[in-house]
Amino acid sequence: MIRSGIAVSRRDFLRSGLAGSALLALNGQVPAFLRQAAADAANRSDHILVVLQLSGGNDGLNTVVPYRDPLYYAHRPELGIPAGDVLKINDEVGFHAAMRGAAELLEAGKLAIVQGVGYPQPNRSHFESMDIWHTCFRKTQPRRDGWLGRYLERVPQPSELPALHIGDEQQPLALASQEVRVPSVASFEEFRLQAEPAVRRKLEALVARNAEQNDGLLDFVRSSTQAALRASQQLADIAKSRNTAGGYPRTPLGERLATIAQLIGADLPTRIYYLALDGFDTHAQQPAAHAALLEQWSMAVKAFFDELEQQGNAARVLLFSFSEFGRRVQENASQGTDHGAAAPVFLAGPGVRPGVHGALPSLEDLDDGDLKFHTDFRRVYAALLEDWLGLADSAPVLAGKYDPVPVLKKAT
Repeated sequence: MIRSGIAVSRRDFLRSGLAGSALLALNGQVPAFLRQAAADAANRSDHILVVLQLSGGNDGLNTVVPYRDPLYYAHRPELGIPAGDVLKINDEVGFHAAMRGAAELLEAGKLAIVQGVGYPQPNRSHFESMDIWHTCFRKTQPRRDGWLGRYLERVPQPSELPALHIGDEQQPLALASQEVRVPSVASFEEFRLQAEPAVRRKLEALVARNAEQNDGLLDFVRSSTQAALRASQQLADIAKSRNTAGGYPRTPLGERLATIAQLIGADLPTRIYYLALDGFDTHAQQPAAHAALLEQWSMAVKAFFDELEQQGNAARVLLFSFSEFGRRVQENASQGTDHGAAAPVFLAGPGVRPGVHGALPSLEDLDDGDLKFHTDFRRVYAALLEDWLGLADSAPVLAGKYDPVPVLKKAT
């Protein structure tokens, strides 16, 4: 069943079991997307952004390996990837040996790596650091919405599905919005309302019970629920004709990227997709687990763009992959690494300027054992919003002006 990441407060509505289709009330205010339509409509493109979150704190040093730096092996006598196994990117860094899919994307000019990404005064808590990435705010500041939610409020929404979260985890805070619905689905099987007649009966009963009330929230609930039913049917129709290309790993990530490719191929008007791959909190016995995760991520992203190429849609799609932080430079005593700070992020698609952007932070000049960041993550967001999605000014979304990292070709 399509789920919304935002619930309404009406007690009867929650009791009815329809909360998964509900949205936050408009509270009598003009929606932000209407206020911004004149400013941003001309800048809207048909580009699609796929955000792939690597949850748990990916070890950036063993992902993009500084195989020429002796300090890397001094800090990691057990975990260091042998230089002979590295898939070389240039004379200084290379991919982990499991990342053949990423290496092939780079060879094809469809992968960019931005080194040293982070933020000032890094927080090593999974939850707090991820919330910072999701909202661009710290816990001492209001967090009513996420950076993508704020973006959605600033542009016209011609569809009832402007964005989709695909996964069975809690909807990411990045998509939270005061005004725009973002459904969550776990799989194609959830793209149809299995109990649709029962849902409709509950809705009709609720509406009939409150028919004479002059209640703006109830009106909004009515329209939102009906929109969810229509969206569900639209997705179910796509699911019936599903026919994806091969090459995806037989994993939840492979399945979800295949799903997104199918939705794009069906010309769904959705412009933002969000999904996650968990398991990167590698405190112990890291080598095999990390290699398996990197292979899964790398091969799934490669298969995704292979399918998009077959569809003729690859040029429209950009995939952005990040983690809430990297790992500490020094390995621990359990063949693992602990929570760190700065790390690389990845952008995939024909629209990137391929290669490595920015230098690896010094392994000698550390911040309490962690790499020092040199590129604020909001500069990457600014590139996604302005150079890819065509937003005229990302400052209101990011709560500050950040110069976009020049990692993308000019938006068309």
